[in-house]
Amino acid sequence: MALKITPVTNHREREKGFLVYPVYSRRSAGLSIGINLYPNKKSCLFNCPYCEVFPFASNAQFCLEQMEEDLRSVIISSQEQNIPIKDICFSGNGEPTLSPFFGEALNLAENIRSQLAPLAKLVVITNGTGLLQPNIFTMLKNEAEANPSLDIWLKVDAGTPQWYEKINRSNVSFDELTNIKKEFITSAPVTIQTMLCAINGQPQPQTEIKAWEELVCQLAKNILNGKSNVRKVQIYGKARSAPEDPLATELPAEYLEKRAASLRSAFSEYGITSIVEIYL
Repeated sequence: MALKITPVTNHREREKGFLVYPVYSRRSAGLSIGINLYPNKKSCLFNCPYCEVFPFASNAQFCLEQMEEDLRSVIISSQEQNIPIKDICFSGNGEPTLSPFFGEALNLAENIRSQLAPLAKLVVITNGTGLLQPNIFTMLKNEAEANPSLDIWLKVDAGTPQWYEKINRSNVSFDELTNIKKEFITSAPVTIQTMLCAINGQPQPQTEIKAWEELVCQLAKNILNGKSNVRKVQIYGKARSAPEDPLATELPAEYLEKRAASLRSAFSEYGITSIVEIYL
C-alpha cells in the first residue's frame, strides 16, 4: 500500500474497503495509522450529523491476516520515508469496540506496535456504547491498566439528553451511557473527546454548556490511586465534510477558545490541573 498523507483524502480510503489507512491527524499532531474494522459498511449506534463517513457499500470483509500485512506495510513505508508514527488508531467506519474482531485486532495491533513502532501510542476512539457490554468493559479496563501505551478516547459530546438527541441521535439512553462512562473512568484512564459544532445553525444553549462542564468536571474528579483518570480533554471543531451538511456546521475558533477557557476555569475551582486541548 502506498503511503499518502493528506488530511481529508485518506479518510475516504476507509469507504473503499481499506482495513488500514495512514492519515495526518490534527489531534495526534502527525501521522496516525487508522484501523477500520468495518470495511463493508458503516456500523454505529450513534448517528451524529457531523459524522464524516458517507453512505457506501463494499464487498470487502475484515480479515486479521490482511490487517496484519497492511499494518506492517504502512509502518515500514513510513519509516522508510522518515515519517514518525504518532499512533495506531482504531476508528474506521463505525464503533470499533462492537466489532466481533475488536479484541483480537487490538492484541494484534499492540504486538505489531511494540515490535515495529514502540514510540507510537495505541488509540481506541469510542462513543462508549461498547462499555454497556460487561465483557468489553472488562477487556478494555484490563488492557488500559496493563498497557500504558493504550489511550482510550471516550466521546462526551453532550451534558443533557436534549443536546444528546441533536448531536449523537442514538437510541441508547443518555443516562445509561453517562453512568457507564462514569463507572469506567473510575477503573481506567481515558481521554475525553468533545465535538463542538452548530446544529441547524445553532450552537449549544447555555443550559447545555453548563451541564456539559459539570459532567466533564465530575468525570475528571474520579480518582484512582491518588490521581485523576482523565488524561486530558480534547475539544475539537468540525473540519471535514459530512453526508448531512449543512445540518452540522463549523463554529468560529473564538467560540471554541471561549469554551476551553470556561472549562479550564471550572477545573480550577475543583483543583484540577488544566488538561484541556483545542483542535480547530
